[in-house]
Amino acid sequence: MLSHLRIFEPHPGILAFYDGRVAGQRFADAPNWVDDGALSLGIASYALIAGAQAIVYDSHVSVPHGRFIRQALADREVTDIRVVLSHYHLDHVAGTEAFADCQVIANARTLAHLTERKAAIEAGTDHGLPAINPLILPDLVFEGRMTLDLGGERVELIEVNIHSDDATVLWLPERRILFAGDTVEDCVTYVGAPEDFDIHLADLARLQALGADWVLPNHGAAEVIAAGGYGPGLLAATSDYIRHLQNDDPRPMAEIIAPWLHNGTLRYFEPYEVVHDQNRARVRAMAKA
Repeated sequence: MLSHLRIFEPHPGILAFYDGRVAGQRFADAPNWVDDGALSLGIASYALIAGAQAIVYDSHVSVPHGRFIRQALADREVTDIRVVLSHYHLDHVAGTEAFADCQVIANARTLAHLTERKAAIEAGTDHGLPAINPLILPDLVFEGRMTLDLGGERVELIEVNIHSDDATVLWLPERRILFAGDTVEDCVTYVGAPEDFDIHLADLARLQALGADWVLPNHGAAEVIAAGGYGPGLLAATSDYIRHLQNDDPRPMAEIIAPWLHNGTLRYFEPYEVVHDQNRARVRAMAKA
């Protein structure tokens, strides 16, 4: 299961645990959310390390992945771990059992979504198999904004509504690094609630106003993440794409995002054609409702 999981260090003291985007790689033969929503697109969880302390940003797609992260931190003599969940989707919370004795932090909406779905998630009927059982719920909850201290460095948790209505991003103001979760992806965002487009755009503008030099998404190209991450153009490209969806732009995805492909902000990745088709279908369904 872990044969393609690799560790990058995009910045000093920051580890990316990346899996997926490997031709022929499958978690299981039958349709499942690990392959269809995570490994097929490539997925990273992150760890921020300062001495014996670490903040883990998402627990990855399985308990073995979570245990791998924990062992990698133990190998670096980390003994104090806090976990921050970016949002409630299964590929971001599945490995939390590996951190069951650690503090798990999320915003109130994430806790509400997980609590409501807990029985179905543990039965494998929420978003299909594999089941996550037991599902570990957050034990520290915030709303809006929260600040953590990691070895003297300020780590800000910011709640936004992009991709899902319960997103939490991490912001390192001193190093100007934004951990974006699923709020932005390379090459297009997944839209679950097109009725919230205006909120998505407003919150993307809030994130742009932070002035990040580096953006580290959970879904992106391995080589870009390994080299330090994306520039702030990834936020602008996402806003532009959402506006095209708002206007029901009928062109193929590659044409819509062509300016961002040409200037190097995005990299075309064929599996996102399915994501784009699903986005357009949701926009059309909303218009008919």
